[in-house]
Amino acid sequence: MLKNQLRKKILKIRKVKNKNNIRIGFKKIFNLVKKHKLIDKSIGGYFPVNYEVDDLEILKKFEKKKYKVSLPVVKKKFDMDFYLWSSRQPLNINQYGIPEPDRKIIVYPKILLIPLVAFDNKLNRLGYGGGYYDRLINKLSKKKKILKIGLAISAQKINNVPVKKYDKKLDYIVTEKYIL
Repeated sequence: MLKNQLRKKILKIRKVKNKNNIRIGFKKIFNLVKKHKLIDKSIGGYFPVNYEVDDLEILKKFEKKKYKVSLPVVKKKFDMDFYLWSSRQPLNINQYGIPEPDRKIIVYPKILLIPLVAFDNKLNRLGYGGGYYDRLINKLSKKKKILKIGLAISAQKINNVPVKKYDKKLDYIVTEKYIL
């Protein structure tokens, strides 16, 4: 099955299965992070849209634990950067209708919470097709080792994600039921 067909199929499934906004517990994520004994306490999340797993409560709890929280800002040519954000700050709506923080303080997060369309047991991720996260992971990995955590609901799992040479694997995938 081609990536675009697969995307459409899984997005429909996610819409049905995640209508009630399934939550992933903060402790699952925090325990993974603690296991890595990171000195750099910076985390990049996302503003959930289109029935993605909601990570905003997780980000608020990291903020309370004094982590530097950031959200992505989409730029030209399928590129994005992360900017410092506090849950008390208002967000701006970008050209895709996605809320973004002000472009004041750029952050290169050590930990990334990554939305996805589909995933497999090999920690491959199928995104929306723009390559934003693959480019970002490539760019950040040149600066430092980063921890890449995909967030999904278990219904998004497929047997094999079609992978190309630019596609980046994740370190973990966390669902409401299990951690890969």
